[in-house]
Parts: sequence; structure tokens; C-alpha cells
Amino acid sequence: MMRIVYPICCGLDVHKNLIVATIVTTGKDGISEYQQKSFSTINSDLQKFHDWLIENNCKHVCMESTGKYWIPVFNYLENDIDVSLTHPKYVKAIKGKKTDKKDSKWIADLYKFDLVRCSFIPPKDFRQLRELARYRFKLVCMKSSEKNRIQNCMTVSNIAIASILSDPFGKTATELMSYLLQNTADTIDDKAVRKLIKKGARAKSDEIFEAIKGYHIGSDQHKKLDLARAHLNYLDDMIRQTEIELYVRIKPYYEFVEHIATLPGITQLSATIILAEIGVDMNVFDDAKQLCSWSGLAPSNNESAGKKKSVRIAKAGAYLKPLMVQCALAAIRSKKQPYFAIKYGRIKKRRGHKKAIIAIARMMLICIYHMVIKKESFNPTDYSELMDPHFNQHKVILNDKNVFAYLESQGYDTSSLVKCNDN
Repeated sequence: MMRIVYPICCGLDVHKNLIVATIVTTGKDGISEYQQKSFSTINSDLQKFHDWLIENNCKHVCMESTGKYWIPVFNYLENDIDVSLTHPKYVKAIKGKKTDKKDSKWIADLYKFDLVRCSFIPPKDFRQLRELARYRFKLVCMKSSEKNRIQNCMTVSNIAIASILSDPFGKTATELMSYLLQNTADTIDDKAVRKLIKKGARAKSDEIFEAIKGYHIGSDQHKKLDLARAHLNYLDDMIRQTEIELYVRIKPYYEFVEHIATLPGITQLSATIILAEIGVDMNVFDDAKQLCSWSGLAPSNNESAGKKKSVRIAKAGAYLKPLMVQCALAAIRSKKQPYFAIKYGRIKKRRGHKKAIIAIARMMLICIYHMVIKKESFNPTDYSELMDPHFNQHKVILNDKNVFAYLESQGYDTSSLVKCNDN
């Protein structure tokens, strides 16, 4: 028999303009009574909903994470009521019996038995930090899209700088494009172009001249390039402002940032964004494995009749997982700290690049979990063993022939020990 954990609780079916709430009250005899009410999502009605819960002594509420529509409701209830948020797949109603009222009642019934898997909701300061970090992610994506448009314009205009220079948006390429936009193929001056080529690219000067020879920027591409370059500069400024605000808000927790930044491949900015996603209270996760699963870096279990099916990683961690993969890629390229590079090389031989890089990202997240809990910098227990190829040569493998000699060499008196010989 299932035990009732919440005798009085409420299930919510949240929509853009409507909230359907069901309060279930279970007596000592196990009989449940239901009260249902609908509210709009305007502020005055949300306040009425809050007061209605308080009047009915309901301190526990469960609702689906429907888009962003749950956030205004959560803001009103956060201070006085314990609100649990859950993914819709965990409270999916039986097919053919789905209405707003039935959904609300179904959520309440599941929640009173504590059968709902709740989502992690960070504290308010970390929710605000997360919003800024995710906004920065969107800005970076927009910047990448704008860079692709500029490269398309360059290709259409017969400018092949991107094929010669390693960074088509570096100082040399940027100044060259500004010059080409102000001139035509007939009016460009070789000396003026050479002055624009920086030291690192001077070895490729002849190739750069060939790449821009005979270029033609049409009026449409000219206008598109002007707008795209201006937008790119604007996005750079927006990203810079967002990063400054992130650093200001993470200041009370900067100790954790410094610890995480000691990991190879992780900068202070990356550490700040990681903390914005996971917070600093690791007690919300049962262990490091659950954190990896929550972030989408753990392989799934899919086994039936003794046969293992797909073990792909989950789609979770839409913001944290790409960042951890980027950090892992940086970590395996680190020459100063090749700890993860060595581990990556061993896994890659057996499992390939993609699985190896996910494994390194998962290792790094496990390290972060323990570093945040212990407030320690990166110092793995197997560091000496991994970095010193002769480390294992100093180990003594004990057996029945050398164990007594080894104990005596360590200063132990073995005269009182009885040697047993198995015949």
C-alpha cells in the first residue's frame, strides 16, 4: 500500500492565460476530498490563488514546467508555499482521459503519494545569474549567425580571405574588409594593402593578394556587409556588458569560481556560467552521478531481455552540456596540464573521439561537484600516477613469498606472526 506523504496538496495545470488548480485533502481514514478552481494569469488573480491556498492550509503545490508560464506563478508562491516543478513526461495523464481539470487532479494525486520527480529550481540569485548566462549564450549564437552571413557575402563577392587566414575575423581580415569596402578592384593600392597585413599574416601576403584580386562587391552585398558588420560590433558590446554583469553578480561566490578555474580548459568566465547553471549547493543532487545525469552527460540505461540497446546520452542540459564539451575540448589540448589529454587518448583508442570527449566532460563535471563541496582546487588523487610513467614501477606487488620481507623492510616485527603453508 502506498503511503500518503502530503495530506493536503495542490496540483496545477498551467497555461498562458489560465491556471486550473485542484486541492486534494486526505483524512486519516484515507478518503480524499477535492476542490477545484480556475484562475487567470493576471497578477490580481494570482494573488487570489495564493490567498485561496493559504485559506485551505495548502502548503505544497506541484505543477508542470510549461514553457515560461510557470515562472509568474512560482514568483507569487515562492515565499509562503513549497512549490515543486516537474517535467510533463513524469505526470503525463492516461491517453483518452485528458482535460485541464483531469490533468490538475492527476498531478495532485501523484504528488500526494510523492510519486513525482521534481526539477531543480536554484535560489533566486542563481536564477537571475542563469538568465543572464543564457542570454549571453543566445547573443553568442546570434554572433555566429552574423559571422556566417558575412562569410557568405565574401564568397559571393569573390573575396577568398577565409581560405588563406586562420581567422577571417581577426585584425588583418577586419581591416582588409574595411579597405575593400571603401575601394574597388581597380582602385586598391598594393602598398596600402601590405600595411594592413599584420605580422602573423605577412608570410601569406602573396596569397592574400591573389585572394582579393578581381573581387567585386555588388551594391546589395555592400549594404548587407555594412549592416552585418555593424550588428556584429553591437553584439560584441552586448556580450561584453553581459559578462561584466555576470562577474558582478558572482562576486559573493567568487571563491568557488577560483577553485573551478584551476581545472584545465576552464576559464573564470566558464566557471561563472557553470555555477549559474548548477549553483553552489550540491546537496540538491544525491551524488555526482545524478548531477551528470541531470546535465545530460551520462549514458542512458536501455536493456531488455539481456540485450543492451541504445545508450545515447540524454537531451538534457541544453546550456550546460555544450559548455562542458567546449571545456573538455580545451582541456585535451592543454600542454601545461595534460591530465585530461592522457585520459582522452586512452578512451579514444577504444571508443572513438565523440564518446571520449563526452567522457572527459563528465569527468570534469564530477571534479567540479567535489571541488564545490570540499571548497578545494583541482588536485586528483591519481595525478602523480597518471603524469609519471614510472610511478607503477615503484609499487610492490605482495604475495605469500615476499610479504614478510616487505613488512620487515618497513620496520615491522614479524616474529610473532605465524607463517602458514598450504599443503
